[in-house]
Order: sequence, then C-alpha cells, then structure tokens
Amino acid sequence: NAIGGTAGKFSYYAYYYKRHSDGYRQNGGSEADAQFVQLQYRFSQKASLRAEFGRSNYLYQIPGQLNDSMFTANPRMSTRSRNYFSPAINVPSITLDWKPADRTSIYLTVSAVLGVRNSIMFDALANVPDTINRNTGLYKNRQADVDHFNSKTVELRVLQTYQLGSVTGKLAAGINVMNNDLHRQQLGTGSTGSDYDMSIIGSFVRDMHFKTRNVAAFAENLFQLTSAWSVSPGIRVESGESRLDGDIKYYTVNPLPNTIHHRFALLGITTQYNLSKNISAYAGISQAYRPVLFKDIIPASTYEQVDKNLADAKGYNADAGVRGKIGTAFEFDLSVFRVLYKNRMGTLLMQDAAGNAYIYRTNVGNTFTNGLELFAQYKFPLAPKWYAGVFVSGSYMNAKYYSGKIAAGGVNKSIVGNRLEGIPQYIVRSGLELLYQQYSLSILSGYNSWSYADALNTVVPPASGAVGKVPGYMLWDINATAKLPANLSLRAGVSNLFNHQYFTKRPTMYPGPGIWPGDGRNVYLTLGFKL
Repeated sequence: NAIGGTAGKFSYYAYYYKRHSDGYRQNGGSEADAQFVQLQYRFSQKASLRAEFGRSNYLYQIPGQLNDSMFTANPRMSTRSRNYFSPAINVPSITLDWKPADRTSIYLTVSAVLGVRNSIMFDALANVPDTINRNTGLYKNRQADVDHFNSKTVELRVLQTYQLGSVTGKLAAGINVMNNDLHRQQLGTGSTGSDYDMSIIGSFVRDMHFKTRNVAAFAENLFQLTSAWSVSPGIRVESGESRLDGDIKYYTVNPLPNTIHHRFALLGITTQYNLSKNISAYAGISQAYRPVLFKDIIPASTYEQVDKNLADAKGYNADAGVRGKIGTAFEFDLSVFRVLYKNRMGTLLMQDAAGNAYIYRTNVGNTFTNGLELFAQYKFPLAPKWYAGVFVSGSYMNAKYYSGKIAAGGVNKSIVGNRLEGIPQYIVRSGLELLYQQYSLSILSGYNSWSYADALNTVVPPASGAVGKVPGYMLWDINATAKLPANLSLRAGVSNLFNHQYFTKRPTMYPGPGIWPGDGRNVYLTLGFKL
C-alpha cells in the first residue's frame, strides 16, 4: 500500500509492503517486509531537494538443493530444514536537482547502502543428509556467515544542451566517489538447533574487511550531425583500489593479494541513422569490465593459493541493428551482437618447488558470445471495441570459450571450444493480448533451450547433481485485468499454467551446488483501490 500527496512546495510519497509465503517447496517459507519514504521540497521551478529512505528485510528458509533422482521423484521435496538466509538492507539518499539555466541541469546525490546479510546453514551436497548423530542425539553444528555492508557514494552529474553551428549537442558528464567497507565474517560454528539462530561458538574462522575506494569520471556527448544522423561517444575513467585485511585462521603460510588496483579508461560509441520517418539503423560498441571480487581472492583451504596478480575481467559489448514501425500496426527490432569476456576467474592445479600439489586461483579463460535478437509486434482491430496484439521476442546465442583451462580430476583440462555455462542457445518469449474497453486478457509463453552447468560441459550429472545438463523448458501464463467502477481494479492470472516441473541452472556457489526447482502452477487474484 502507498500514500502520496502535495502541500504547496512540499510533496511526499511512502509505501509499506509485507509478504508471507509458505513456499512452493517444503521448508521454503519466507517473511518479507519493506518500507520507503520520499520527501521533496521545491524551492523554485529550478531547484528542489529530495530525501529518500528505503528499507527491506526478509527471512527465507532455504529448502536445499536436489540431485537428479530427487527432482524426478518429487521436485517439491526438501533436503534441508535448518537453513536460513536473512538480509536487512537500508538505502538512504539525498538528491539536489538544480537547473541554473534553460539548457543546464545539475544533479548531486549522496547515498549509502547499510545493513547485514545473515545465513545459517548445514552446508553440504544434495546427497549428504542432514541427520541427527546417534551418539549425541543432536544435529551437526551449522555454519554461520555474516556480511556487514557499509558503502557510501557521492555523485555529481551535469546535463548540458548546446549548439555548435548546425550541430546540436547534448553532454552528460559527472564524477562518482565511492567508499566501501565490506566486513565479511564466515565459517562460524553455529548452533545445532533447527530455528533461525545466528549465535556462534567461539569466533569466526574468516573475519575480513574488503575496503574499496574508487573515483570515476564519466562523459557522454550526443552529436546531432544532421536531422537523420546522430553519434554519441563516451568515456569513463576509474581510479581506485581494493584492500583486504583481517584474519583467516587456517591460512597463515602464503600471503593473500591484499591490495588490488583499479586504473583504466572505458571507451564507447553509438550511432543512429534514420532510414525513413519510422525506421532507423543503429550500432554501438563499448568496453566493459568486472572487478576482482571478494570471493575471487579468498582461499577455501590451506591447499589453495591466490594469484597475486589477479586481473580484472574485461572485454566489450557490440551490437548493430534496425528498428522501427511499418504502418500503424507493425513494430520490429532486429539486431546482432557480440560480447567479449576476458580474464574469467577459476582454478588450476599447480606444484610448488618441492613437488607438492596445490590449487591456484587465477585468470583461466576467455569467452565470446555472438548472438541475434528479434522483437516483433503486430496490433490490429478484431471488431468494434475489440483489439488484439501478438508479439514475439527471441534471441540466439553462440557462447564459447576460445582459450582457457581449469583444474578437473587431478589435471588441468582445456576448455577451448566448450560452450559457456549457464547460457542457453535459444530464448523465445511470445504472446497474444486481447483488449475490450476496460478489460484485457493475455496469453504468454516462454521457452529456454538446454544449457551446460559447468565449463567442462558435463553431460551426465554426478550423484550430487552439482553439474550436468540443464534441460530446456517451456512455460505458459495467462493474465487478465479489469478496471471496475469506484476506482477499483481487478487482476487475476495463472503462472506456469500446465504445472511444468523445471529448473533454470545448477549454481556452483551459494546457496549450494545442485538443482533448485522452479515454482509449479500458481494462481493469483489482486484487488486494487485508489483514492
């Protein structure tokens, strides 16, 4: 529910949200609530100050991952009854909007992300049961992990429109300053109970701070060279560092990468040309990067070492296409794209000078994804006051490793030519919509083709279900809406109409390797009232 209003120069908006769910699977219930408040004061037509505060909190009982035989027998079953996940996040911000001139706008935003993310789990593969010890009469101690978020950001943006002869320009530029301290406490010896309990015995095995300070300056300029042709170059320059300190009780021999520097410039350019009044061609390319993350540099055991020279992942995104409208009823967008992703993180099997084997966490491979995307929509009248529309949106992706190797089965195996994990070749969404006055009905379908769960392209899953093929699936939904008298509205629908049992991936990390089933058929009915 929400409330909002205006009194003179002052305006406000707020909402409150609460949700309880028993969960589609056993031991999969959740409790969630969120609040948001926005207060704004307009000093004049050219200046305003806006303060916002958002908060969210939820507790989710994690039902545990399945292996393939479990999923086939009963996808709603649970392998865990004592696992919980609970984040509580606060996001305050203050924004000053100022328009000192007709063609100039300035935005200054100060914001933060504050809060914690808790989890208490019996962490094991799907085929390892969580049972009571006959000798003690108790469950095993669970693992407690806590992340403390403390991130603060200041961003200044300037939008400027100008004229240079016959060329119209629009400049967007700014600077972003960020200071982040992620305090991560892991591998705490939790309770043997079954409820949500974050108390631990002793101290955390890993107690670390990952502190990042970063300054980014950016600028993008739209040049309207002619009435039909525009070009927009852009640049983002970053300078900063991430510093790791703290304690890992089991890891005292080899030093960790304690400082990672981020200094680079990212370039990009896009262009658009109007082929006719309603059809245009476009193209663009931009550099991208993924910074080294906390998890990339934390060894799981004393048998792991981390590359002191870990590099940020980098690459680019490029696309080109044609979009537009033919007549009054047909709209389309057809494009091709390429994504290059270099310096992916992984592990290799190595030997030290004494011949002892160890796992080495480093950059292990490079990938590319070539693809095609299509969107088409056709709207037409059926009868007086009746209208219909059909659409299809689809993509084809050829995603592969063109270099790299990873540790597997005691050796380093090449993954050159393997398909990129988690990427289906085909994704298709289509639908039919019927409209009559204040009523609408839509029938939607979604198809995802199969994919691999790991870089080795494992086909036959092991007993744990941690890797293997992810089967393709197709889902159907029906949704209906009606606007009623007295400011009432009614929405109803059925998701996963045919109750298809499916899963989208086998994650290698949190919340655990294995199968996480999607929801079966669910029905909803919503009544809305607006004052």
